[in-house]
Amino acid sequence: MEFIRRLLVVLCVATCCISVVSARSILQGSLDVLLNDVPENDESSSLSESVSGYRHRLEHSTDIQAIRWSLRKLNANELCEFCDVIVPVIRILVEINDTASFEAALLFVCREYKKIAFDVCIGAVDEYKNAVLEIIVKSPLNNKGLCALAFKCDSQFNYPLLKWNVTIPDKPKPTPRPPQPPSPSAPKLTLLHLSDIHVDFAYKPGSIGDCGKPLCCRDGQPGANQTGAGFWGDYRGCDLPYWTAEAVLKRIVEVEKDIDFIYYTGDLPPHNVWNQSRSDQLYSINTINQLLVTLFPNKTFYSAVGNHEAAPCNMFPTPSVRSENITWLYQALADDWIKLGLSPDTRQSILRGAFYTTIVRPGLRLISMNMNYCAEDNFWLFINSTDPLEQLQWMVNWLQYAEDHGERVHIIGHHPPSSCLAAFSWNYYKAVNRYENTIAGQFFGHVHSDEFTVFYDEVDSRRPVSVAYIGPSVTTYSSLNPGYRVFTIDGYYPGTSYWPLNHRTVIMNLTESNIQNKTIFHDEYNARDAYELKNLYPTDWSEFLDRLQNNIDGPMMKLVAQYHRKSHASECNHNCRRALLCRLKSARSEDPHACDSIPPF
Repeated sequence: MEFIRRLLVVLCVATCCISVVSARSILQGSLDVLLNDVPENDESSSLSESVSGYRHRLEHSTDIQAIRWSLRKLNANELCEFCDVIVPVIRILVEINDTASFEAALLFVCREYKKIAFDVCIGAVDEYKNAVLEIIVKSPLNNKGLCALAFKCDSQFNYPLLKWNVTIPDKPKPTPRPPQPPSPSAPKLTLLHLSDIHVDFAYKPGSIGDCGKPLCCRDGQPGANQTGAGFWGDYRGCDLPYWTAEAVLKRIVEVEKDIDFIYYTGDLPPHNVWNQSRSDQLYSINTINQLLVTLFPNKTFYSAVGNHEAAPCNMFPTPSVRSENITWLYQALADDWIKLGLSPDTRQSILRGAFYTTIVRPGLRLISMNMNYCAEDNFWLFINSTDPLEQLQWMVNWLQYAEDHGERVHIIGHHPPSSCLAAFSWNYYKAVNRYENTIAGQFFGHVHSDEFTVFYDEVDSRRPVSVAYIGPSVTTYSSLNPGYRVFTIDGYYPGTSYWPLNHRTVIMNLTESNIQNKTIFHDEYNARDAYELKNLYPTDWSEFLDRLQNNIDGPMMKLVAQYHRKSHASECNHNCRRALLCRLKSARSEDPHACDSIPPF
C-alpha cells in the first residue's frame, strides 16, 4: 500500500532534515563529506555534538516552519533529492548510537505531519523503525541506490548490485506448440480463484467511513452530513466484515457446485498495518482458514502467501538477515495449508520459504511462489535482492523437470511479477519464455482489481507466449465490490493442455446489499462472451489488446475499465484507459518499451 510503505522512510528523512537544519552552522563545512557514504571521524564527532543538543534548539529553530511546510508539500522529485542528501545523515545517526534523539525526532514529525493520523504515525514508527535503520546500515547500496529503490527515483538497472541472472538449464528449447482447443466433449475442470479476503474483525456498522486513516469503518460516530459504514461493507477505505466474508464463501458453497479445486492467493489480515502484531496476524490466518476448512471439507486449497500475512506488513526477512526471522508465520501456514488439503510432503518447503510444488491432477504440476521475495515493498531486499532463498532458480529447475516428464504447470503467487523488483521480474519473464510449452496458467492477486497481463517472446515481441490472470479481491478495499472468479480448465485426458478455457467473475453488489439488507450477487461477466474471444489462449488475449489499442475510447475498452473496478461506478477517461491498457501489456517491471505501440493521444 503506497501510503504506508513510504511512511517510515519519509519520517526518517524528515527527522534527519531537522537534525541537519539545527546543526547547519556546525555542518556547513563538512556537507561534501556527508554526501559520501563514509564520513571521517572528526565530522562524526561534530555531528554527534550537534545532535546531542538539538532537542533544546528544535522548537526554536528559524527553519522549523519551512520544514513543516515542506513535509506537506514535497513532490516525488523533491523527495528523491531530499533522500539523496539525508540518507548519509541517517547512517551517521545510527553510527553514533543516538537512538533517543532519533526517536524523539520521529515523534516530533508525527505531531507535525498532519496528513497522517498521529496514532497511525506512531504505530508505523514503532513497527518499522528498527528494520529500516538496520537496512540503511547493512545495505551495500550507496545512498542514491537506496533512494532509487525506496522512492523509485531512478531505474534499478543503473545499479549493478540490483542485477542478477537466473540459470536456465543448457537444454535446447523445444519448438513452440501453441495450445489447441479441445473437442466439445473433452473433460473439463472447474477452478475457483480466491484472493485478498482482508477480513476486518473490528469492522463496526455505522462507524466513520472517512476517518483519515489507512483503514476506516472501525470506530467513531459520523457527523450530521456523513453516512456511516454499511452493514455488509463500505466502498471507502474499509475492509470486509467477517460476516460478509462468511456470506460470500457460503454463497460459493451453495451455488458453485462443480468446483474441483481452489487457488487461494493470499492476504487475509486487514489493512491496519500500523497496529498489528504476530498474534493479530495468526488470529486472522487461523480464523479464516478454519472457516474454509469448515465450509469446504472435501476441497483442496492450493495456497500462496500474501504480503499482509507478515508482521510488520511486507517485511519478509531473507537468510542474510540475522536479527529477524519469519518461522512463526511459515509454521502456521504449513499447518493450515495442509489442513486445507495440501500433501504433507510440502511441509519442509513451506517451512523453508512458504513456496512449494505439488501434483494437482495427473500431468498437472502446481508451483506456488512466495512473491514477497521479489516485492519492492519488502525493504529487507534492500540488503540483498539476489534471488532470495534461490526460489526463482528452484522454480526454473522444476519447470525443467516438468518439461522432461511431459507435465503441464500452473504457477500461483500473490504479487504479479510486474510488481516485482526489476531483476526478478525480468528473470521470471525469461523463464516463462523458455518454458512456454510447459506453463499452462499463471494466477496472482494483490492488486484487488480485475486484470490480466500478456507475456511476449523475447525475440519476436509480437508473438504472445503466456497469460497471467490477476484475480479480483474478496475485500471491498478500496471502492470495489467483493468478487471471486471461476475458471473452466481443459480437463484430464491423454494430450490435455490444462489451459484455462474460460472464466466467469461473480461480484456482490455492495450498494444493493446494504439497501436491501441482504447479500445480492451477480454474474458480472463471462470472459469469452463479454470480450468476444474465441479462446483464452495467448494469441486471443494479444489480439484483444490490439482491438483495445485501436479504439481506446470505444465501448469495449469502457467495458474493460468497468470490470477492472468490479463494476463499481467510476469514470475512466482517455488517459485512464491508456494507463490501464499499458498495465495489461506490461508483464515485467521497468520495461521501457512495453507500451510503445499504444497511441500517445
